[in-house]
Amino acid sequence: MVAANFQPSLKLVLLSEGGNDDDPADHGGRTSRGITQREYDAWRNEKGLSPLDVWQAPQEDIDAIYHDEYWEPYCDAMPLGVDYIYFNNAVLDGPYRSTVLLQQALGVTADGRIGPITRQAILGADASTTIIKLSAASGAFYRGLHQPKFLKGWLNRVAFVNKNALAMVNSQLG
Repeated sequence: MVAANFQPSLKLVLLSEGGNDDDPADHGGRTSRGITQREYDAWRNEKGLSPLDVWQAPQEDIDAIYHDEYWEPYCDAMPLGVDYIYFNNAVLDGPYRSTVLLQQALGVTADGRIGPITRQAILGADASTTIIKLSAASGAFYRGLHQPKFLKGWLNRVAFVNKNALAMVNSQLG
């Protein structure tokens, strides 16, 4: 477990998320660096700040949202590589779906809650095997969405994340 893996993981997620987007076929709507306008508005409101176009959001705001809403509270307690793939999936699919996919990969009840059974399974599992199984579960989930416009991009991202998560594990072993 490496608490210092947030910044490397964030860098990779931001590479995957890209810049600004407002594709009418994307249910997220107006988005910048993976953060939707709706989420940014709620985050600013919670902080007592006035609304701001997400495309103009300072990078510090984007980083804080990723850390506080998607990395916390679980990733620092996960093995290296597993933390990154879980974080990536939380950003792309939401924390609940990311948890369900992780639980499916671990072979525990997929209830969407990281409790003691899931935590023990995470720590007891081989990180590389977990990453490979989680990548497969993610790919199956995206195929099941039947959205051909986005499928190739999603599957490319699964491959990119799988490769980088396994590299994180291998760097720890070497």
